[in-house]
Amino acid sequence: MNKNISTLMLLCFLAVGIMSVSSCKSKEKSSTTGWNYNDEEWGGFEKSEVQDQEVGPGLKLIEGGTFLMGHTGQDVIFDHNSQPRRVTVSSFYMDETEVRNIDYREYIYWMERVFGETYPEYVEAAMPDELVWREELAYNEPYVQNYFSHPAYNEYPVVGITWDQANEYCKWRTDRVNERQLIEEGILDLDLEQSGEDHFNTNSYLLGQYEGVVAKGKKNYDPTGEETRAVTFSDGILLPDYRLPTEAEWEYAALALIGTEARKGEERYTERRVYPWSGNTVREAKRGKKMGDMLANFQRGRGDMMGLAGSLNDNAIITAPCKSYKPNDFGLYNMAGNVSEWVLDVYRPMSSLDVEDFNPYRGNVFKTLDLDEEGLPQRDSLGRIQYREYTKEEIGNRENYRQSNVVDYRDGDEDSGVGYSDESTLISNTARVIKGGSWKDRAYWLQPGTRRYLEQDKASATVGFRCAMIKVGSPTGK
Repeated sequence: MNKNISTLMLLCFLAVGIMSVSSCKSKEKSSTTGWNYNDEEWGGFEKSEVQDQEVGPGLKLIEGGTFLMGHTGQDVIFDHNSQPRRVTVSSFYMDETEVRNIDYREYIYWMERVFGETYPEYVEAAMPDELVWREELAYNEPYVQNYFSHPAYNEYPVVGITWDQANEYCKWRTDRVNERQLIEEGILDLDLEQSGEDHFNTNSYLLGQYEGVVAKGKKNYDPTGEETRAVTFSDGILLPDYRLPTEAEWEYAALALIGTEARKGEERYTERRVYPWSGNTVREAKRGKKMGDMLANFQRGRGDMMGLAGSLNDNAIITAPCKSYKPNDFGLYNMAGNVSEWVLDVYRPMSSLDVEDFNPYRGNVFKTLDLDEEGLPQRDSLGRIQYREYTKEEIGNRENYRQSNVVDYRDGDEDSGVGYSDESTLISNTARVIKGGSWKDRAYWLQPGTRRYLEQDKASATVGFRCAMIKVGSPTGK
């Protein structure tokens, strides 16, 4: 029996020894210096174990590529503001649906809980304009009273939102998703006592301006530092910003050319889509029960929003629930009809001739941190980090850009750098592009290549939005 015990003890010692050796060998080494990563004894340089970006809630991967941006059908308006041009778009993520009433009410609820006592005016500024439903010669008061607040409309797209408000929502969503990431990783504890400027903000946290209620924190391998530390962006735990899509991203996602390949794996398309689906009609063309059904929510003709009772052509009076109709080949719903959608771009009639052919976009204003006299980031009364435009001295002799505000760059006006004059045109630096047709539009506007604009502080019963996010790393996620 003693012999068996001795043998067992020997085996245990051997197992521990093997595990120790294995542990030492498992330390990944730098191919540059041979020093260990994530090892206090070797200086503590860290390499994250994260291999790819985590997908944020509600998002679908839009694999990037090249496409012909602009009109696919006849330019019946004859404004020539969407001339076809081949461009390339990076991979990105986009919301599966438009932002719903229930989503925006969750935002308002959080705003009231955190800012209701200290900054009620900020909560008020975030509210949708429910009066957008009013018309001088129509009775739409029931929508004014019910559309945003009644649970029957929970799944319907939020409307009455300005471009400015949509951007604020994107910032809020970024912070809430990243706060959840840190809580689920055990870095922070859930804190429901946040109020006023003392609340989680991604940039404030990354710049050390907000600590939160620390749980276990992140292990710190730096031998000269504390045992734990705050998370940095290079840890790969925090997600990039939610934001509005660019016009090019939105149009590329709507067309979903991934579904038109001649054969899987071939770099050849068999058609140039007119709508976010195959074919040149707004009805289901495939034989079967649904043949002839409308594929989007739009106005079929003057005074015809829905068709005859008992046989409604699109089964919607105004907007429809966000998952109505078939999704396109990227899995996105209502990229034609239901509501038009805000995108990031400043509107210019001839943008297609001006912008770059890789990730085209007009609206850049390059900024840097606004530091105080002690070199610390400044925060506003809401706890948000402040930024300012680069000065000419800071830009120096760079070749890739020469000024910080390039909204007017090469836009064809005489001053080209000062901007369109409000006295001579309705187009200004605050006119933003809206894409896609709405429940109140004719079929022409369902084409992804069509484009219109609206002032960024205006709202409409026909305009909503959805969020996007850059895809970092591999374009396919593989």
